[in-house]
Amino acid sequence: MKTDIILAGVGGQGILSIASILGDAALRENLYLKQAETHGMSQRGGAVVSHLRISDFAIAADLIPKGSADLILSVEPMEALRYLPFLAKTGCVVSNVTPVLNVPNYPNIDEVLREIKKQLRFVAIDADKIAAEIGNKRASNVVMLGAAAPFVHIDAEKIEAGIERIFGSKGREVVDLNKKAFQAGMLFALKEI
Repeated sequence: MKTDIILAGVGGQGILSIASILGDAALRENLYLKQAETHGMSQRGGAVVSHLRISDFAIAADLIPKGSADLILSVEPMEALRYLPFLAKTGCVVSNVTPVLNVPNYPNIDEVLREIKKQLRFVAIDADKIAAEIGNKRASNVVMLGAAAPFVHIDAEKIEAGIERIFGSKGREVVDLNKKAFQAGMLFALKEI
């Protein structure tokens, strides 16, 4: 089993939190893990991408070659579009539909979503809306993680244990909110696939 994941978004959207949660879950499954943040991690509002490789055998390289990603998990739609060349023909795109208008020439959102929906497998989700309905719009990244969970091949309970570990120091209320966000995203994706 091998799952190569491109995590994409913009600075401040919680890409590192998603990577940490999945990394924790992979280790709980006794899987091998390689991760590389390759662009923009320190710049709020700038493009962010992380390569995450999870496998039941040793992984030599930490970067995912173009055309071989099993999953693009994007918390911002234009960033999903940017990394489509990395997607394998049988891969899946899970993208938030809410844009971050951080550049003056942001492309037409309908055109961006049309390109994403041309993929063989995709889930387009309004994670911001779902997170707001749960009670905290900042949990949209964990909604996205939930929407991607059916494609990650790690037990959902292990991912929730990762949520517990990553957010545990922030208190029970934050942990419970994020678990609820994860479950809402997963439920949405399971209805879509």
